[in-house]
Order: sequence, then C-alpha cells, then structure tokens
Amino acid sequence: MKYILLPLLLLGTTITFAQKTDKKKDSLPDGWKSKGLMELLFSQSAFNDNWQGGGTSNVAGNFNLNWDVNYKRKKLNWDTKLTAILGLAATKDQVFVRKTTDRLELNSLVGSRIDSSKWYYSGLFNFRTQMAPGYEFFDRQVLNDAGEVIETVQDRKLITTSFSPAYLQIGPGLLWKESNDFKLNVAPATARFIFVNSRFTTVNENDPAAIEAYEPFFGVQANENVRFELGASVSAYHKEELFENIVFENTLNLYADYLENTKNVDIDYTLNVAMQVNKYITTNLAVQLIYDENAISGLQVREVLGVGLKYAFLEWKS
Repeated sequence: MKYILLPLLLLGTTITFAQKTDKKKDSLPDGWKSKGLMELLFSQSAFNDNWQGGGTSNVAGNFNLNWDVNYKRKKLNWDTKLTAILGLAATKDQVFVRKTTDRLELNSLVGSRIDSSKWYYSGLFNFRTQMAPGYEFFDRQVLNDAGEVIETVQDRKLITTSFSPAYLQIGPGLLWKESNDFKLNVAPATARFIFVNSRFTTVNENDPAAIEAYEPFFGVQANENVRFELGASVSAYHKEELFENIVFENTLNLYADYLENTKNVDIDYTLNVAMQVNKYITTNLAVQLIYDENAISGLQVREVLGVGLKYAFLEWKS
C-alpha cells in the first residue's frame, strides 16, 4: 500500500497546481486530431590517459516517440496514444553496449458519453512490452586444463527478449474526461494476458527436481507462455504546462488481480517533464516507478535525464 501513495501524491500535486493556473481547457471539437513528437537525446563524456580526476569515456543516446490520435463525433470519443522509448549506452571499459531504457506501449480508450456529463461508458485496450533484449552482465573466469584462472572476461546472460514479456489488457469500464489532457478510467472487470517466450519457461516434465526448482517467469508457469488474469484496472492521465515552456505529464496505471494475490496492487507510474529550450532543442526528465510482484518483489525505479533534438510531426485536424 505504501508504494501507491508516492505516485498518487506526485499526480495529485501536479493536478492541484494546474487547477490554480488560468489556462483554457481543451474544448474537444468534433473530428480527428493528431499530434506526433520525436526526440533524440544524447550525452557523451571523454577522458584522456592523463586525466587524474577519475572517469570513464562513454556515449549514450535515447530515442523517444509519442504519437496521439483523438477522435470525437457527437457522444463518441476515441483516444489512442503510442509511446516508444529506447536508450543505449556504450562505455570504454565495457565489452557490451547496455540498454538504459526500453518501452513500447499502445493505449486506446473508446467512450460513449453519458447524457451531458463528463462521464462515458468506456472500453480499454492496452499493450505494453519492450523492443530489445535484456541482459544480466557479470564477470566470468576462464580456467586452463589444470583448473587455474588465466583471465577474467566480461559476459552476459539473456533474461528477457523482444516482446517477452508483453502485457495485454482489455476491459469495459467508466471514463471521466475533462479534456484530452486530463482523464481517469476505471475498469472493474479487466482481462490481462502476460506473454513470454517459451525458451524461459521450458522445463523437462520428466525431471521432478527441475520442475520443483522452476520459478514462474513473470508469473507464467513451467512449459507455458501465457498467463491469464482477471481484475480491476484504474488508469489516470494528466498533462499540463505549469510553467512557460515546461510541460509535466503524469501517467498512472493500477491493477489488482481477483484470481491470485488479491491484496497486491500492480503499479506503473511515469512522470515526464519536458523543458523546451527552443523550437528544436529540448531537455527531458523521466521518472518511472513500477511495482509488480510477478517480476520482482520490490519497487523498480528508472530515471533518465537528457538534452537533445526534438521534431514535431503529423499535427493535423479534420
């Protein structure tokens, strides 16, 4: 429960501050509205052999893509958002390029307005996964025929792959929508599927010791590649320019499974702060908090800060 309080506090603080600003709300005109944003963020450090202050030469880069498509016609509202983020880093003393961030997510929310209120009957579709393989890095000792250590080399172990794991959520619910930038959806009967590659779950069925030693991979049992859950889902989204050229974007997703571990609530909260320098230069801060006992029993934290190039595209209305 304590892990839920921090994202709710951050989201609530942003919303409270935003309500104090005198900004014109989205009037939600009929028709199509689309807006896309692509960013390339870079960082680099270099040290020569005489540098005494400590440090290792490195280069890192992040690619960010956000694409929003909104449709409104009479009582019908349909909002779709695509997010793709991939970050890589290379360090002089490391053999392998390492992944710093990786996320591919598609959210689609359709709603039918209830009378003249801000409430809608809704349908939720959410797909979330990763694009590149994930590795665990370690040092490995190389032995000679006599069993003596002759060298230590860097090595890695594959722990996840592209689209493994992948999460799919579908469910009916109720949507409260102030604008395209401020909405809350509650889906009390949401089906969730977790897909994984069978290479991580394959166990010899004739080996009782191997079956007993197997630990569920993102909740998926041995010799299976899909896990089904049925539970309640709550999702909130808020985006606001609180200061000139500084945009705060909050995304919060909560999920509670009815079938197993009913007291546990999965949390996925992301805060993005975009600080615009000029038309093409931007600074981004991203903080993500994840709590999912199917992955690990603990809070996962990701923070990325970068400066780079921004390009807005596909902005149109009809």
